[in-house]
Amino acid sequence: MSRNTSVLLALAAAAALSGCAVGPDKRDPMENWNRAVFKFNDTVDTYALKPVATGYKNITPSFVRTGVSNFFGNLGDIWTGANNLLQGKGADGMSDIMRVALNSTFGLLGVLDIASEAGLPKHKEDFGQTMGKWGVTSGPFVMLPLLGPSTLRDTVGLPLDVVADPWRYKDPVNVRNIGAGTRVIDQRAALLDASSLFEDAALDRYQFLRDGYLQRRQSQVYDGDVPQEKPEKSDNEDNVPAQPVVNPTGEGTGT
Repeated sequence: MSRNTSVLLALAAAAALSGCAVGPDKRDPMENWNRAVFKFNDTVDTYALKPVATGYKNITPSFVRTGVSNFFGNLGDIWTGANNLLQGKGADGMSDIMRVALNSTFGLLGVLDIASEAGLPKHKEDFGQTMGKWGVTSGPFVMLPLLGPSTLRDTVGLPLDVVADPWRYKDPVNVRNIGAGTRVIDQRAALLDASSLFEDAALDRYQFLRDGYLQRRQSQVYDGDVPQEKPEKSDNEDNVPAQPVVNPTGEGTGT
């Protein structure tokens, strides 16, 4: 583990401890429910998803896994482009459209990501981010069964994300289902190293995941340029009378 990684994990652990000390988190009013769902998801992952993803990573050549990720990533670029346009980021939206066109043709239906090599960077946008860009607040933290961490805003936007997924309309149904399962396993396999670090580092894994997710989502909504919050006024700040200016020399006071 690198020194920088150790420092980040130490800071995260300190934040978790301080969070426990100040009482319930206002961002997470449904914490008891969310912790129960987190435990359920963790059990499913431990006994089903993680073992399958580990086997997939061990037996599947890396170039095949890269091709699978690129293929589904190319489909995702379509909705990403639409969301960038909805957010008023025209240049990024047009770049996403060009990525899809280039990878879908010369990239063998997206298996090869030649658009990145051509200088068209990959973005990742969803409708929750778009609503955040429009000024919709995130609302409380929500842990969704099987789907994992979210917020009320992102949960509201999730059905549109699902409807906008091109793979949802793939026929025949058995091919669609196989593809959907492969996509989930491939995404989980890509997170195996990160999840191992998470399991080893976190004192309270639920709180660690929640805080990291909320911070990351806020950064995504603002494209990394998160505005600084104004300091809150104390309860009696507005009621404190103005204090007279004391002039220790007595000059200019008329005395």
